[in-house]
Amino acid sequence: MKKTTTVIIGAGHSGLAMSRALEARGIDHLVLERGQPGNSWRTERWDSLSLLTPNWMNGLSGRPYAGTDPDGYMTVGAFVRAFDAWDAPVMTGTTVLSVTGSAGNFRVQTDQGLILCDTVVIATGACALPRLPAFADALPGAVRQMTPITYRNPADLPEGGVLVVGASASGLQIARELALAGRRTVLAVGNHLRLPRDYRGADILRWMDRVGVFDLPFDQVDDLERVRRTPSLPLIGTPTRETLDLNALQAIGVEIAGRLAAVNDGKALFSGSLANLCTAADLKLNRLLDTIDTWIARTGANAAPPERHVPTRLPGSPRLSLDLRTEGIRTVIWATGYRPDHRWLHLPVFDRKGRIRHDGGVVADGLCVMGLPYLRSRHSTHIAGAAADAAALADHLNRSLADAA
Repeated sequence: MKKTTTVIIGAGHSGLAMSRALEARGIDHLVLERGQPGNSWRTERWDSLSLLTPNWMNGLSGRPYAGTDPDGYMTVGAFVRAFDAWDAPVMTGTTVLSVTGSAGNFRVQTDQGLILCDTVVIATGACALPRLPAFADALPGAVRQMTPITYRNPADLPEGGVLVVGASASGLQIARELALAGRRTVLAVGNHLRLPRDYRGADILRWMDRVGVFDLPFDQVDDLERVRRTPSLPLIGTPTRETLDLNALQAIGVEIAGRLAAVNDGKALFSGSLANLCTAADLKLNRLLDTIDTWIARTGANAAPPERHVPTRLPGSPRLSLDLRTEGIRTVIWATGYRPDHRWLHLPVFDRKGRIRHDGGVVADGLCVMGLPYLRSRHSTHIAGAAADAAALADHLNRSLADAA
């Protein structure tokens, strides 16, 4: 049995940011990691993936990017190497089995033994498990099912066509890779966003950062739960700074269809909402560009002339069904989102949908969570954004420990 003040569960970028924040405040702690630091980055990403955020946004806590290409996009392999140089009290190869107790007396049971602690930080992230629709089980047995966690490259798939379900970042990137590899690819499009890679001479994320899109605190957001369900930004990090949207995919041969609504008797059935979903994405894009233009005009920032993108092109008759057998679809990749895995947390802190309840990362006395969407601001989803969240939550834990002393 071990004893420490704080246990951090997860040694990804959020967990290590919290470790650094606790160290700065002199709080004794251990970080528990089922694999190696950055485990999900190491083992649950496809081979060609590069980060979709530019390098200046990808520094780990206390270690900002110091390379020569701040506006480039590092590979996942390059990012993982940053974890190798990290010095933190990490217990690797340690799986958490349960967390019970309360502030001042938490019991963290692991496969390496019991750890007693006063406070706990959950930093296992928002993307531990793929979120699949209930009708996934209705697919024919001959169709291979994968997710972005298990997909590696086109050569690993069975011969034949591929249905990619979901048009957020992962779905768009995988559909692009499959089409460029010569695979027939159909993309089922649900609620999604649209962004250019560059706008007015700079990366779109540079403008969004400067304008303050990422800064609004969680407690000033209307309908926070809806905002936390916003699809991921549809970007790709390539040396040629490509814009990745439905028009770009159709130009390389990807067929787009509406939201996948059901699978019945070997047929994928799509909704007729494709036009409405694309129109909504185009409108949101133009509102964002208007915001940036207004900010540039007000501040006099140096920028190229404004521009607008053509509306999303739609098929003449978007298909409503796809017979997987007769049309040779041998693989379905579910890019339908993720959910956290908190099954080992045996405490009454979940809502009726099984989601952990928290107020800006504070779950209960002595218990915090890191790495969830819009935890404290939109920066919470960014690698570099973990430092600010960790600092705020470490201050909260420090006060809790002082009050209990």
